[in-house]
Amino acid sequence: MTTVSRRTTTTAGAGGGGAPRDAVLSFVGGQATVGTSGMTFPQGLSERSWERIGSGLRELTNSSAWWLGDWLVYGETTYGARRYREAVERTGLDYQTLRNYAWVARRFEHHRRRDSLSFAHHAEVTSLPPAEQDHWLREADRLKWSRNELRRALRAGAAPAAGGDTHRRASRTGAPGATVEPHGEVATLTIELSAGQLDHYSQAAAAHGLPVEQWVTRMLDAVDRRTA
Repeated sequence: MTTVSRRTTTTAGAGGGGAPRDAVLSFVGGQATVGTSGMTFPQGLSERSWERIGSGLRELTNSSAWWLGDWLVYGETTYGARRYREAVERTGLDYQTLRNYAWVARRFEHHRRRDSLSFAHHAEVTSLPPAEQDHWLREADRLKWSRNELRRALRAGAAPAAGGDTHRRASRTGAPGATVEPHGEVATLTIELSAGQLDHYSQAAAAHGLPVEQWVTRMLDAVDRRTA
């Protein structure tokens, strides 16, 4: 995992205060200068060094998605769903992006996350039962699938398993949090909500200890049972 270290310098300001000027990432070292708004490279940087920096940035980007997800899950569990509004302000990311990060983090305990695969790989199988998640991620790792290759395999519905057998998924939906039993063809329902409605439903879902997507699914199931 990428280690991030920080070197802080200050500039004099009113009252003698200062502000962070730049940060040094461990995989960059002295090969480039890293600042808040960019990275500059010296003349003569070797291609190998350039490649190593790119690999480190990729790992950092992947790790940051997990970090944000875990941070959000902790905040929601400890302080309640209202913390999502604060999270949006703190990170500058939109609500749905943060919800997706948290949903994936919640669905994968730390010991089930594969460092050899990206956060995006895990996100592709999030809506599946844990045993199927593990199967597909194991196949993606073994066969060195990209995220897009894993997605195509999921859409095809079968992947080679140990002993030459095939493993077919029972169900899958593109909506995070929707749990669908294998009782027929699966469809994805998209619902447009205002910001106020989404905030209201998120609070109602949190009161039941559920992500908003899963809470909505349960409410629809309850209506179906009452009208049957």
